[in-house]
Amino acid sequence: MDVAQQPEWEQRIFAGLQEGSRFFKGSGDVHQAACAIAKRLEEEDISYAIAGAMALNAHGYRRFTEDVAVLLTSQGLARFKELHLGRGYVERFPGSKGMRDTENNVKIDVLITGDFPGDGQPKSVAFPDPSRVAIQGAELRVLPVVTLVELKLASGMTAIHRAKDIGDVVELIRAAKLPRELVLDLDPSVRAKYLELWEAVAAAPEED
Repeated sequence: MDVAQQPEWEQRIFAGLQEGSRFFKGSGDVHQAACAIAKRLEEEDISYAIAGAMALNAHGYRRFTEDVAVLLTSQGLARFKELHLGRGYVERFPGSKGMRDTENNVKIDVLITGDFPGDGQPKSVAFPDPSRVAIQGAELRVLPVVTLVELKLASGMTAIHRAKDIGDVVELIRAAKLPRELVLDLDPSVRAKYLELWEAVAAAPEED
């Protein structure tokens, strides 16, 4: 059928399927945007770590995303903007942390060292300095699994609009077979929730 004859909702279904397929093959717009910003950050010696859904993929839970989440220090973000705004990146609105990769038309969500996940209120879990935690790969630096789980639990536990972060931890436990003992490496404030989720996953029947 001619695309022009399809209703908008059907066009959205097929567009999502096509982009999702490219994403999991490593050739989608989001992958291109992640590699592009990582390359620029590396060239400028700005510490960073890829977070969010792309980090979930790195640790074994395959989840599609339409944006790139990157952890930076406030100084790193300021330097990146100084060098690259108007040169492939624009702010999502004046003064925003977030940006858009104009070449790939992908949203860049920026997490700042020292800020607090979820409700944004002070707590014992905060976004860390990427220079101290990032795992180095061939093309990208990502958050380690312990840090990712800790941040997502602290986020989902304190903000209802971030409830999907709890679901992400459930799926990561399931897909990556995270050990119960991981709890010992987590901040005390999130340990009980991790054990609750881990035990629920362990008790659930195997999916076909």
